Amino acid sequence: MESAKKHTLLFPRPLPYALCLVTACLLNACNIAKHLPANERLYMGTDITIKADSTVPKDEQSGLKEKLTDLARPRPNKQLFGYPYKVGFYYLLGEPRKNGLRAWFRKKFGEEPVLASAKAISSNIPVWQASLQNEGYFGSTATGSLKEEGYKARGVYEVNVKQRFHVDSVGYVVDSTPVRKALKLSARRPVIKKGDPYRLDNIKLERERISQIIKQRGFYYFLPDYLGVLADNDSVAHTTALYFYIKPDIPDAAGVPYSIRNVFIYPNYNLSTAQQDTNQRQAIQSEERFIIADSTKMFNPKLFRDIVTVLPGTRYNSRMQDLTLSRFINVGAFKFVRNRFEPAQQGDSAVLDVHYYLTPYPEKSIRIEPDFTSRSNNFNGTQITVSWRNRNALRRAELLTINANAGIEFQIGAGDQGVTNYRFGLEGILSFPRLVSPFRFQYDQRQALPKTNVTLGYQTIIRGDLYRINSFQTTFGYAWRQNQQVEHVFQPFSANYVYVPSSSIGDRVYDILFDPEISAIIKQQYQNTVYNSNQLILSSLYSFNYNSSPRSNSPNTFRLTANAEAAGNLASLFFHQPAEGDPRKGIFGVPYAQYLRFDADARYYRKLSQNITWANRLFAGFGIPFGNYKGYQLPFTKQYFVGGSNSIRAFRPRAIGPGLFTRDTIRNLPAFQDGGGDIKLEANTEIRAKFTKYLEGAVFVDAGNVWTYYNLESFDGDVENFSPNFYKQIAVGAGVGLRIDLSYFLVRFDLATPLRKPYQTEGSEWVINQINFRSSDWRKQNLIFNIAIGYPF
Repeated sequence: MESAKKHTLLFPRPLPYALCLVTACLLNACNIAKHLPANERLYMGTDITIKADSTVPKDEQSGLKEKLTDLARPRPNKQLFGYPYKVGFYYLLGEPRKNGLRAWFRKKFGEEPVLASAKAISSNIPVWQASLQNEGYFGSTATGSLKEEGYKARGVYEVNVKQRFHVDSVGYVVDSTPVRKALKLSARRPVIKKGDPYRLDNIKLERERISQIIKQRGFYYFLPDYLGVLADNDSVAHTTALYFYIKPDIPDAAGVPYSIRNVFIYPNYNLSTAQQDTNQRQAIQSEERFIIADSTKMFNPKLFRDIVTVLPGTRYNSRMQDLTLSRFINVGAFKFVRNRFEPAQQGDSAVLDVHYYLTPYPEKSIRIEPDFTSRSNNFNGTQITVSWRNRNALRRAELLTINANAGIEFQIGAGDQGVTNYRFGLEGILSFPRLVSPFRFQYDQRQALPKTNVTLGYQTIIRGDLYRINSFQTTFGYAWRQNQQVEHVFQPFSANYVYVPSSSIGDRVYDILFDPEISAIIKQQYQNTVYNSNQLILSSLYSFNYNSSPRSNSPNTFRLTANAEAAGNLASLFFHQPAEGDPRKGIFGVPYAQYLRFDADARYYRKLSQNITWANRLFAGFGIPFGNYKGYQLPFTKQYFVGGSNSIRAFRPRAIGPGLFTRDTIRNLPAFQDGGGDIKLEANTEIRAKFTKYLEGAVFVDAGNVWTYYNLESFDGDVENFSPNFYKQIAVGAGVGLRIDLSYFLVRFDLATPLRKPYQTEGSEWVINQINFRSSDWRKQNLIFNIAIGYPF
């Protein structure tokens, strides 16, 4: 202890060090002027005054000012409260020698001063005027000068913005030559439309679009640079007419359409041995359209018939070429994919030989994945998954995956009421890169390959000394893309069989069922689990996924996922006998579920600025149990829940609903499964701000609830089912978040509190007036801290 005290006396704490350093920097501020070269000023930034024509809206003026400021040079030194602190650090310890503490400190913390220059001020003006002209503000001007104050100086500018020009028409100069005929075809769906503001960037995009269309007509060597643009401006109406034309001096090869002669495929191309594509002794004419060099016969030639869309005897099409490469990559069997086009002359025609060089992945692989979880309902645990893969199971790039997993979850802080869960599972997935069906499906051949997926799995969950759940599941379905924005998933068959062995039911379950302090809904859940445990779900599912075009220049992004599921309808036609000990009809003594379930998840993102995004989500789900399940809820695995890190973050998982169902507190949740409903409405909105490359912040508001379709006796009262007054039962929460972006994954920390509870507290559902951060009891009951991976939506 004495030694520790001596250290305390001899060495000050880190905090006084920091205070001394800051104080030294502040005292050093007046010394910056002494260190600057004679007659020089420190450049502190740019001030721009926009004087715009009355037709230029205020928001356009603000955007122009931001853009011109970003283009301004030089960039000033970093400042803190108007003080160039890094320049202060630069001069703090004096002029350094070659190496040593001073040199290290200057390099680590300092920044060389940026000096004001009249030449730099004048050089901004032509850059800005060109930028304004590129945006259609023809004739705009700018003037600038240096404003000096002490050892500092600022660039002061005045920018006169003229009325903006808009596009009056778009035309194309064509004639009878083949390449100019192709130009005429590009008139459909132009990027630039009548009435659009003149923008050079849009003209460049239009040139790219036209070039792609021409290349899709067989002109392999055509480039965007071969297109010219004429602008005919009307200075009175402030409009411009644009004319796109093909330059007269383009290379001869660029004006000739090419056809495909031969397609060579090398499925076992080895980069290390540099296999020669001219070795025709290995070529096998096993697929009539292609020449396949595959001496090992690893792949069935039918695979390439599915993938390759660049076919012999057809015109070269850049879109088909891009699609073929994309399919080779996405099929998952090839590690490296590259190709080469070889031009040739065949009589009077120009032709291309196409060579595809494919380096396959190792056919079989194994992967071990440990996983550590920490849930907001105080469950923590770990899981390990062993995954075995065969990337070419049936010789046509079929992916066979077998996953085996084992895990444990235990509840912290629950005392004797805690539950430890053990999970074991085995799953097999076989994915075909094609449609496997006795019927023909129509899909866009110009899109990615469709997939047929078959799964078979078993899982068992041991819930401590309560019971054990066994589950078998198998599915068969298809997934295909209609276009770049739309994807369909159709799962005509899914079967899920769940049962709880009577021998696994522990004495604690009976204690729960007869405990008067435990709510009726929890008892009902446990009664259904252990007494009506055997359950069979036979269903069909259709999913629709839409993503707004990634090529759009709009700051808006929209995504929609919609699902429709029907269960038990086919079974009800053939099975009418009630299950043993259950009034519901069953198959081999097991009740089967009957329901319809529809839901939609819509997400809208708007980029407000370079670093700020407004993200929104709206979810609506509606389940109707009927027939064999009339008067019941949906099966537990099909119910909707709210609350938790990816839902309403001001409430614990499953802590809300159905409807007005009330729990004592937010934090003291029972360690049981409850809170599910047949109907769900949820809305979320948050502003995301990116502070640095790795650090983000957010503020958010979440709202929603779940309801039952029927008014069930297991709930207290009769208002938990969906009714016209549902909007009066909405829970609302708000909070702030901090996110650490590590590129390959994002760690999220959210702190939230309820603003409105569905049930009344002290006579009112709204609890905003009860917020009291100074009260430890209030914080304990109302502050919810969530840790998660990835964005909530």
